[in-house]
Amino acid sequence: MQRILSFVIGIFLSFHSIAQNSPFTVYIEPYTINGLGGLQSYAYGQANGKWLIVGGRLDGLHRRQANAAFDVAGNNNQIWVVDPVAATVWSKPLNSLSIALQEQLSSTNMAFYQTGNYLYLLGGYGYSNASASKKTFNQLGAIDVPNTINAIMNNLPFDMYFRTVQDTAFGVTGGHLKKINNTYYLAGGNRFDGNYNPMGGASYTQAYTNAVRRFNIIDNGINISINHQPAWINANEFHRRDYNAVAQILPNGQQGVTLFSGVFQPTIDLPYLGSVTCDSLGYAPDANFQQYYNHYHCGVLPVYSAGQQQMHTVFFGGIAQYYDNGGALVQDNLVPFVKTIARVTRNANGSMSEFKLPIELPNYLGSGAELILMPGLPEYSNHVIKLDDLTADTTLVGHIYGGISSTAPNIFMSNDGTQSTAHNGLFKVYIIKNKPSGVDQLNELSNGTLQLQAQVVRGKKWPILHAYLKQASDVQIRILQNDGKTIHRERLKRQASGPLSYSLPDHLLGSNTVYVILVETEYEKASLKIQQTDQ
Repeated sequence: MQRILSFVIGIFLSFHSIAQNSPFTVYIEPYTINGLGGLQSYAYGQANGKWLIVGGRLDGLHRRQANAAFDVAGNNNQIWVVDPVAATVWSKPLNSLSIALQEQLSSTNMAFYQTGNYLYLLGGYGYSNASASKKTFNQLGAIDVPNTINAIMNNLPFDMYFRTVQDTAFGVTGGHLKKINNTYYLAGGNRFDGNYNPMGGASYTQAYTNAVRRFNIIDNGINISINHQPAWINANEFHRRDYNAVAQILPNGQQGVTLFSGVFQPTIDLPYLGSVTCDSLGYAPDANFQQYYNHYHCGVLPVYSAGQQQMHTVFFGGIAQYYDNGGALVQDNLVPFVKTIARVTRNANGSMSEFKLPIELPNYLGSGAELILMPGLPEYSNHVIKLDDLTADTTLVGHIYGGISSTAPNIFMSNDGTQSTAHNGLFKVYIIKNKPSGVDQLNELSNGTLQLQAQVVRGKKWPILHAYLKQASDVQIRILQNDGKTIHRERLKRQASGPLSYSLPDHLLGSNTVYVILVETEYEKASLKIQQTDQ
């Protein structure tokens, strides 16, 4: 048999994990609500302690086959009301609405944001009768949340509480709708029209927005108009979808939004490790920070301590290129489902670090889930929790509902629809303050260490090595066998800042099973261990 490199279990990063006391302890408690089905990648609003849930999918990870992926049988054609405290569920079908609105509200990955009583939703990917195919919808809808909840609970008509406006700028799926002051930010995402297939065939067209589209919504309760502002365009930073965009309180005290990770990098079919932060004036990449855990959309918890001037964002499970295995950071380029709960903290000087929490989700859960905050918490207007104002020892801060439940980390290539489901369970999420702090593991690679990735390329025995240089430098590359013998050394003169790709020589591959690649610049260094297996 030919000897090749296995990248499912064979790539390990050398790094140091340092235990640090956590600023608060996160505790999760699973529970269920009778009658509440599984759902993932949905939109929600809330009023009077009850949730209004719209859209999303009733099945698990999408299939690979074009005729099976995003099957209309998995569409959510109901609108649900959930009382998480009384554990009660109500639902009504969407069929009293117009066909166009029914189609959009049964789509997946809509962008959404609630202002006051109105839940604004836009885009989403689903089936269109008019085109007899799947598409990304290009309208914005406004739902009167409290009146719709009341109507559904009392089995009354609700169509009068829905309004829409058409706009091609809203034809986005996999992006996020956020708000800073009075301006809405539609960040990232793509337009995907046609039937999915995994090989980039002719069954669809896809265009990333590469943008943050900014606008104001003028809504008097009857008519909606849109005032567009100039979009921010950046094909390197905003070429993201299916990621986490999270409200922040920035070191200057102003509100912002950070775009964490997501897929795919413009030059590599792998997740972003860097993030970019937007405020009311502009945006900038977060310098010297890489996020190794929680790369796809999952439940998130934003918490700010004014006293410590620290912004904490906690991520719950989902999908990621990296996971921890007994203290070793494993790189899996198949980007598996993970159990990791991790925290990213931004300090008063703007520096950011990533910490792995000592708890995990019980299974491969979290992708496409939402963390819905409890009403009445002390919070900023952008729904970031005020940590210093939580006076109780233990506070229930929210619930995680839904998402994908997978039976194994990597199921995409074998997925026949039975390996994953839409999760119908919930988790109560608590913050515990006034007890001895838990211990979180600092991932030292997250704050300033040279970023290395390896990518399998068809027809090559060795992977392509990718690095990101913070500034121009000579780059020295060494390859060592597991006995410490150097078998290759090369110095690349004065490489420009930014992405660097290096093709490792195929002729070096021999009978050795473990290799270490050392990369050193004038200001930092990193190593990557790869393991060779017979296949």
